[in-house]
Amino acid sequence: MSELSNIAVVRNLLEKHGFHFSKSLGQNFLINPSVCPKMAEQCGAGKEWGVLEIGPGIGVLTMELSKVAGKVVSIELDQRLFPVLEETLSECSNVKILPGDAMRLDLKEILEKEFPGMPVAICANLPYYITSPLIMRLLEEKLPVQTITVMVQKEAAERLCAPPGSRACGAVSMAVQYYARPEVLFSVSRGSFMPAPNVDSAVIRLNIRKEPAVSLKDEKLFFKVVKAAFGQRRKTLGNSLSAGLSLPKEQILAACEEAKIAPTARAEQLTMEEMARLADSLCRDT
Repeated sequence: MSELSNIAVVRNLLEKHGFHFSKSLGQNFLINPSVCPKMAEQCGAGKEWGVLEIGPGIGVLTMELSKVAGKVVSIELDQRLFPVLEETLSECSNVKILPGDAMRLDLKEILEKEFPGMPVAICANLPYYITSPLIMRLLEEKLPVQTITVMVQKEAAERLCAPPGSRACGAVSMAVQYYARPEVLFSVSRGSFMPAPNVDSAVIRLNIRKEPAVSLKDEKLFFKVVKAAFGQRRKTLGNSLSAGLSLPKEQILAACEEAKIAPTARAEQLTMEEMARLADSLCRDT
């Protein structure tokens, strides 16, 4: 089925299967015919690659991914969409639909089972409500993937890709850039979806680093420091870290001095290397 960007075709298809959109699942199906081919092309996959898709919807992006990749496995939570996908993807012999919740499934096991010996990309049009938790899960589990290409709310895209040391940088920006080199690929207007959301979107690609951006004495402590520093971002590091880590102010000031960072600075002013030095300075004290 090649007309999945035609509103009339989509409406007839959904009506045929008695499907109604679920607000709780954040369902917005793409109807702009140019978006999915561009996403598939720019996710970096080739004929020898496997692609893991999360939330195929009615299969618009899935169909395009099947054209560029050797194999596509799509995880879908909403069982009501299975008969729809069976119809729309009937000609895509290299596509497999897996039922389940991407936040709960063992993704590493799925990748090992479905794509043995293949380079893998992840590509998805993500529901806004799970954007950050799912992206962080994909990164923190250190899955054997080369790229993660996702469509997210435009504001989230800017935040996820904001470089450390910039005003837009937050805890999630720092975490993403520890694991990957992110880039905004292109914008997608709200009118590209059915039903149309209240915000515009953007497609970003996370190019996974072979090694993390900085070496650390204690990775868990680093992320605690990042979370605490940005948790009260209007406060100076001396105050935000003392409150967020439940440590005496004197201890924080000593760590800042050792790391050669002004305790009056704010989290958004620190580079990744400076945040790492600060975490390492606190390592033996916590």
